[in-house]
Amino acid sequence: MRGFRGPWEAGPRGGRAEPPPAEGLAAWITGAVPDGWFTEPPTVTIDRDEVMIIGHLPSPQLAEGASDADRASAQQGRIAQHREDTREQRIKIAQQVEHRWRRKVSWGATCGDTEALFTTFSAPVMTRLRQSDRQVLDTLVDSGVARSRSEALAWCVRLVGQHADQWLGELRDAMGAVDELRRRGPNVGEA
Repeated sequence: MRGFRGPWEAGPRGGRAEPPPAEGLAAWITGAVPDGWFTEPPTVTIDRDEVMIIGHLPSPQLAEGASDADRASAQQGRIAQHREDTREQRIKIAQQVEHRWRRKVSWGATCGDTEALFTTFSAPVMTRLRQSDRQVLDTLVDSGVARSRSEALAWCVRLVGQHADQWLGELRDAMGAVDELRRRGPNVGEA
């Protein structure tokens, strides 16, 4: 697409180009998703790189006394069929979002206890680490916990995320309050 800059491309001064604000994006997606795809509005998670859309599918009807393995297989089958049936429309919706909001779109679905992500975007993240930090990553690689330093770093980030959910949630809420204050604040450029 002409004029489209992916989240990984540099801005005018060599820094990261920020995508436009995501205001209205979740509501737009809810309106764009055809009625009947999901049992409720999809869950839309947005960051500066990606929009993750996860919809809940109805559970398949099984015979009474079906085993947990049968239930899981039926749920996986429901998700796989939904993925195939909706592919073309999901691509069209994703193209519109990527053009307008300059973020990659990922899709997934839940059915009962089963969740599957169809597509995901892995954003490269550059960082400088001191030797002691690199040694932590190398220990994870050498022990077989991770295959590479980048996989070890992703593992560490997931681990912190699991154990710091409450704190990270409070931090996100505080950042949202700051953004709201900025939005409502005086416009310094106008006189």
